[in-house]
Amino acid sequence: MSQSSISYLWREPRAAHGFASGVSLHSHTNQSKETLDFIAELSKEWGPLQPIMRWLEQRCHEQSGIFPDYARSYWTPPLTPRLAFDLERRQIEDSVQLPAMVSLTDHDCITAPMLLRSVPSARQIPVSVEWTVPYHETSFHLGIHNLPSATGADWMQRFEAFTATPADLNTSITLHGMLAELDEIPGVLIIFNHPLWDLYRIGNDKHEVLVNDFLAKNGQFIHALELNGLRNWKENREVSVLAGKWNQLVISGGDRHGVEPNANINLTYATSFNEFVHEVRKERQSHVLFMPQYAQPWKHRLLQSTLDAIRDYPQFPAGSRRWDERVYHPDANGMMTPLSELWVHGRPSRIASGVLGIVRLLGSAPLSGGLRMAWNESGEMRTTLAKLDV
Repeated sequence: MSQSSISYLWREPRAAHGFASGVSLHSHTNQSKETLDFIAELSKEWGPLQPIMRWLEQRCHEQSGIFPDYARSYWTPPLTPRLAFDLERRQIEDSVQLPAMVSLTDHDCITAPMLLRSVPSARQIPVSVEWTVPYHETSFHLGIHNLPSATGADWMQRFEAFTATPADLNTSITLHGMLAELDEIPGVLIIFNHPLWDLYRIGNDKHEVLVNDFLAKNGQFIHALELNGLRNWKENREVSVLAGKWNQLVISGGDRHGVEPNANINLTYATSFNEFVHEVRKERQSHVLFMPQYAQPWKHRLLQSTLDAIRDYPQFPAGSRRWDERVYHPDANGMMTPLSELWVHGRPSRIASGVLGIVRLLGSAPLSGGLRMAWNESGEMRTTLAKLDV
């Protein structure tokens, strides 16, 4: 019988009392490649934006000889692996006064944990990844935590090959077999990340049908469903209901991309990540703790995450300081190049600077405080009433 508990630190300041450790799951570093496809999707769906986008694209071509390629372009989060690890570790140690375990999960990449294993303070970090799994018309994201160090690179090659295969050529048997192999490794933890987020915009109804189909075929190898720290209360409540339907645990997953630490963590009686995996997989226990930042209005937090991506950080290591050093686009020869090297005259256009200025203004005080109040008044978040039923 699966046993999940959920606590809220702003309501229960002593929620962590009696536990041995805090665990940060699912957060990203500058090794993650985040798609810019959403820009093209927005311009298609929002009519008034289309002529502006077409004009900007034409101007780009006239000035640089390059047409925007949203499909190949990507941005990377601002935090290096070391900065991301320290951010997550400090939140747990400072907020709940427990030793911390941190599992970083970049998209389809294990570079961050492998680099951190050379740092004494992070030597025990698990080798983990957020694997993009094509599934019929969509893709699901699975958190694969604690891969064996000796075979982590081999597993990544298999994951990459599967992800690159067109969805209609992937069979459930192949996926089923890979998940079965992973499940046979005692220390590996397999989490279905943000299962009800229709990330690929195929329609909520169709997405939910495929989620249930996936769980029907592969649920015995999934160890928990994620309550996502960047998704809203309504969706997380629905995930909780879905978990109950399939007799699954729920587990934390902050999904941090910016500089705000994960909005939820797990509390555990374990003192090592292997013991934590055993607690989840064999003892079927999970204790989720939502951090105070989750009580902020969801739209405000999304705005702040966006601002984190387009801010400059002069104190960061070279290559991570300016926002346009963290955005990549094919150059005239098709080579992926930081945007900072593609600007005409070496700097952003006045239009680009103006758009970014408007977005940054939305996040500045006192306007940011006014937006937060407006979203609260509209009922976006009702912190005193909302509860997740498990």
